[in-house]
Amino acid sequence: MNKPKRLLAGGDIVGESAVWNAARQELLWVDIVGRRIQTLNPATGEHRVWRTADLVTSIGLCRTGHAIVGQRSDVALWDFEDNFERLAAVEPALPDNRLNEGCVGPDGAFWVGTMQDNIARDGSPKPMNRNSGAFYRISADGNVDQITPRDFGICNTMAWDDQGRFLCADTLANTLYAFDYADGRLSNRRLFATHARGLPDGSALDAEGYLWNARVGGGCIVRFAPDGSVAQVIDLPCAAPTSCTFGGPEWRTLFVTSARFGLPEDRKHGLDEGAIFAIETDVAGRPAYLFG
Repeated sequence: MNKPKRLLAGGDIVGESAVWNAARQELLWVDIVGRRIQTLNPATGEHRVWRTADLVTSIGLCRTGHAIVGQRSDVALWDFEDNFERLAAVEPALPDNRLNEGCVGPDGAFWVGTMQDNIARDGSPKPMNRNSGAFYRISADGNVDQITPRDFGICNTMAWDDQGRFLCADTLANTLYAFDYADGRLSNRRLFATHARGLPDGSALDAEGYLWNARVGGGCIVRFAPDGSVAQVIDLPCAAPTSCTFGGPEWRTLFVTSARFGLPEDRKHGLDEGAIFAIETDVAGRPAYLFG
């Protein structure tokens, strides 16, 4: 295991939803508050940026070669240019909520989590006072199916392991949960892990079934064993790592996004806050699922 390497100096307000695009051999991610989608080719250093009209909260890959994008309240298809085609509105009756985490599942659907909207229209923080988030499953025809109760503070982490479980997190509760997963449905919610350093954000699953979880406020990645115990802690030079994904030619590079949103003024402008990092690992990760 090598030390984390900074690939891109801090430019993101809330970097999130890292996914490796194997077809293009590049990292894809969003900056939620910065309202932009980005790619980085680690081999060449090429960094591309697309601006968005409103919050862009998550992103996944499609079988067509396009992408699927979570926005403040909608999910859209995106062509890696300037065209966004709205696919679905997730919680039209809850205008004070917003989308957060999003990931393509093994069923080819786009799974998204919601939360009380904590970002004002000008990008400043808004206080939260309720747990109103839930997980949803969005199929290729735009059908939206709520699959958990609406009792999450901040929906985060989506991983489907070899034991037939869906692993997810509630950041505000500082808890990772496991559900039984079958045929696009969830049941039997139970504790998976809690009380690690920092708070749980995005995760990636490796080939051995271990969950690598970005810990906001903890400045680290925690590798959880399948039984929920802590197997390893990898320190990072940033305060708020937000998501991670395996990539590279052999899937042995863990890419990590980070945020500077909400950090103290004396720290938020450092080069490591809101930066992109890479960690060379001893175990391989798994390719991303494709939508459609």
